[in-house]
Amino acid sequence: MSTQAIEREPIELDPVAATEVIEHLYERGWTDGLPAVPATDDAVALFLERTDRDSDEIIARHAQLGREATVRDVAVHAVMAGCRPEYFPVVVAAWEALGADRAAGGGGWQSTSGPSPLVVVNGPIRERLGINSTGGVLGPGFRANATIPRALGLTVRNSFGIIPHELEQATQGLPGRWQLGIGEDEEGSPWEPFSVDGGLAAGQDAVSVMLLRTCEFVDNRHFTDPVEVLRDFADTISRSGTWIFRTASVGILLNPDHARVFAEAGMSKQDVREWLVQHSGKTEAQLAAVGKAQSRHADGPFDDDHFHPVFADATPQSLPIIVAGSRNAAMSMVLRVFGTWSGQAFPIDSRREDRDR
Repeated sequence: MSTQAIEREPIELDPVAATEVIEHLYERGWTDGLPAVPATDDAVALFLERTDRDSDEIIARHAQLGREATVRDVAVHAVMAGCRPEYFPVVVAAWEALGADRAAGGGGWQSTSGPSPLVVVNGPIRERLGINSTGGVLGPGFRANATIPRALGLTVRNSFGIIPHELEQATQGLPGRWQLGIGEDEEGSPWEPFSVDGGLAAGQDAVSVMLLRTCEFVDNRHFTDPVEVLRDFADTISRSGTWIFRTASVGILLNPDHARVFAEAGMSKQDVREWLVQHSGKTEAQLAAVGKAQSRHADGPFDDDHFHPVFADATPQSLPIIVAGSRNAAMSMVLRVFGTWSGQAFPIDSRREDRDR
């Protein structure tokens, strides 16, 4: 079957019936608060045609609760989320990526932080599916970006039973939870794709997923030297408000202009990473002043001027760097990673799509 749009005869829709179906999904508690698409057998079958995986294969697990989701379960929730069938291989690969994420496999979905998965897509599939990687990349307006992460959230809700005010224990939660899906702007990046940091070849369709606690702007458009921008990132990364453990994993979503400035100064992605790892942190006195002294740890006490680094090391796992966004302003984003990114990108199996074309 061709992947081109199939011309269909116009059909007469019944708005009353559509509303009743949507209300039925609400009444059963199956939706995340937004209207959901009914997952009919025919609709689910179209999604399952997009993968060679057995429909009864388990691809999502919550070990602590002893709950699982099959390929069919994941397809049902992809339909409900508003995905198109051709998005389904990305959803499957995203669940493989989450299977390698220690926090997602533990108590991450039930954390008081209320973390959200950030789905990052690399490769030519971004263009085929219309995945936004430039202006407003973290915002609304693009179906694939919005519905792929929503499909993950509906599976967590319905297959794992993690529902707010019940098993989900988010204190306030994260704005945009279950909505963070982006493509990397490989064309605007001066460096190798993010999926290469995850172990795959450049040009391969791939998905990487990490859990985020929050995101923070770094708005720096009046600098005169690249080091000024790096200092601004280090200052934001070192903010005490998010500091709860000895070290943390923090990512940066770089605007292409900020990335270009670093590259033109002769800095590789790893050079940027090592500079930030070296310069991000606070002294014992600074942490003590906000009630977060590190002397309580076994290797303390520490002198007031002892410097505590944010990062454990200068690896992509500790500091993932992704390039995306518009070039209309030099604004980037600090990503507070929940736990540590697995450091693995996962290939998107589009063989069935290739056969159909």
